[in-house]
Amino acid sequence: MTFQELNLNTPLYNALDDLGFTTPTPIQEQSFNVVASGKDVVGIAQTGTGKTLAYMLPILRNLKYSTQDNPRVLVLVPTRELVVQVVSEIEKFSKYINNRVLGVYGGTNINTQKQAVAQGQDIIVATPGRLYDLAVSRVLQLKSIQKLVIDEVDVMLDLGFRHQLMNIFDILPPRRQNIMFSATMTKDVDELITDFFTNPTKISIAVSGTPLENIKQERYDVPNFYTKVNLLEHLLHDKEDFSKVLIFVAYKKMADRLFNQLEELFPGDSCVIHSNKTQNYRLRSIEQFREGENRLLVATDVMARGLDIEGVSHVINFDTPDYPENYMHRIGRTGRAEQEGHSILLSTDKEKEGLERIEELMQMKIETLSIPDTVEISTELIEEERPQIRERNNPTKRSDADAPGPAFHEKSEKNSKENLGGSYKFKIAEKYKKPKTRGDKNYNRRNKK
Repeated sequence: MTFQELNLNTPLYNALDDLGFTTPTPIQEQSFNVVASGKDVVGIAQTGTGKTLAYMLPILRNLKYSTQDNPRVLVLVPTRELVVQVVSEIEKFSKYINNRVLGVYGGTNINTQKQAVAQGQDIIVATPGRLYDLAVSRVLQLKSIQKLVIDEVDVMLDLGFRHQLMNIFDILPPRRQNIMFSATMTKDVDELITDFFTNPTKISIAVSGTPLENIKQERYDVPNFYTKVNLLEHLLHDKEDFSKVLIFVAYKKMADRLFNQLEELFPGDSCVIHSNKTQNYRLRSIEQFREGENRLLVATDVMARGLDIEGVSHVINFDTPDYPENYMHRIGRTGRAEQEGHSILLSTDKEKEGLERIEELMQMKIETLSIPDTVEISTELIEEERPQIRERNNPTKRSDADAPGPAFHEKSEKNSKENLGGSYKFKIAEKYKKPKTRGDKNYNRRNKK
């Protein structure tokens, strides 16, 4: 099937021609008529298969021109970077359509966003927290929302957005179309569907956790952090093959630590994103990686979730994720739009359980490679890898770092006076006697003489 066989309009055909899109992916093909019908929809498809276009094409096809100020379409995504990306994609698809699209997210001036909302919008793309803040302030009216899209819903629930989603559902009009797309189906997602969707049509292109066939997966057993760095140095010296590499780590401190190591090995080749970086820094890092200014991007799971970056040659899992769904999202950053991709997983003995869960979810074994002889096996350990020594009878003894410091000191003599309690008022009364009559203000003075 081609896009010409779908019931689109001329403006959308012109936009697709400009983008060079001719053939819809399976999720795009199967979603179009169902989403266009107005029914509630749940779409499950592997990451990298074009889910954004799958829900936006039918929405844009049926979105009539309007001068009303209140938005009619709401798209919720988990991260700020994803807001920017989805807005950019919608603007490309609606190049020849007269509509208004706005992205709102935290970390930026809310008053600027209030002014933009007040000018009138048709489509709002938002993170749950900032959307709720705007709705509570009464600047953003959600009474005209006809279609609610929740993208990467499993990630939102993992990030603790469930309470905010519940609050948003409460202020949305009950008569609306609910559309949800995700790469994985979890228990929390299933409960959300049961509670808020009305007899949804489920579109499943692949079983949740099915890996993309065009991604080659390999793994190494590596003893520790510095050996991982040595192996990474060996692999990344092949700049022709490893031309655009996304490296995932478990947490922010590890991201900064690895970034510093890579900057020493490959100066000017690396950039990093995680939630402690400013919004402008993160967007700039992604753009530099996308445009090829930096060959290596170090990222945590949350920051790079759902990002569509073309031409990623390799995804390297520097840390093995605890949740197998995160592994599926990570490797989906390569091999997008049916291109060939390559994934490499590095695992220590402590990460074996995570590896087993990943292989169980995918129902396949990842090919194990031997560490090349030229790679040095380091014996140096980072803080997190060193064994924790605890006293036998005091396993919870606090470390020196937690010991009372200079802030804890004895009170000065002035501040350590005895609390005299009730007797104090009598001593004061004795010292400063009240006059016997209200008019005799010199009584005390005369008695002292």
